[in-house]
Amino acid sequence: MHHSWDFATIIENWPVLWVGLKGTVTIFLVTVILGLSGGLVVGIARHARHPLFSWPARAFVEVFRNTPVLVQIIWFYYAFPILTGIDVDPFLAAVLGISLNTMAFSAEIYRAGIQSIEPEQWEAGKALGMTHAQTMRRIILPVAIRRVLPALTNRGIEVFKMSTLASVVAYVETLNQAKLIADLNFNPIESYTAVALIFFVVLYPVVQGTYVLERMLRKSD
Repeated sequence: MHHSWDFATIIENWPVLWVGLKGTVTIFLVTVILGLSGGLVVGIARHARHPLFSWPARAFVEVFRNTPVLVQIIWFYYAFPILTGIDVDPFLAAVLGISLNTMAFSAEIYRAGIQSIEPEQWEAGKALGMTHAQTMRRIILPVAIRRVLPALTNRGIEVFKMSTLASVVAYVETLNQAKLIADLNFNPIESYTAVALIFFVVLYPVVQGTYVLERMLRKSD
């Protein structure tokens, strides 16, 4: 089937896509900060020896890691207000769904990093008279985070792409704006191709940066 590509309407409606891109960047920054920082707390709790911390952390990870992000966003938007009486707008629903899911996955990344530390490091901290918490903060975490940094950056890239799921609750982001342009101009192929190109232009330098980071870490090791 022959298709005549026409990006004229996309260019004319570039301000609409620009608004969507700003919405995408906003939700990405909020969710990646909450997700990665919260994941560190959950990851430490997962590694804790006391079940009072490890069991709730494990339950949290299993719930949010084994349910779809799209379902989580819809649940927070439609079900959460009914159950709690608290109004949730599209932005908050998307932030809750994406950031909590990111917390669950990043928690496992942090936990794996902590568990990769040699037992001698813990013994060294104990020999220096440090408590378990002090050893974790001063010796274990700096090395563990350094080891999992490439995995965390890859997770951040996934979060950026995951922001398109916010369109399901009509949050104004890039995909949602592309849908609007497609509906008005009957050009879904061009509209969604433009979204793909925008994401590629934004993420390609970031991905290349992760490769550089990985090579730097390997050399330093």
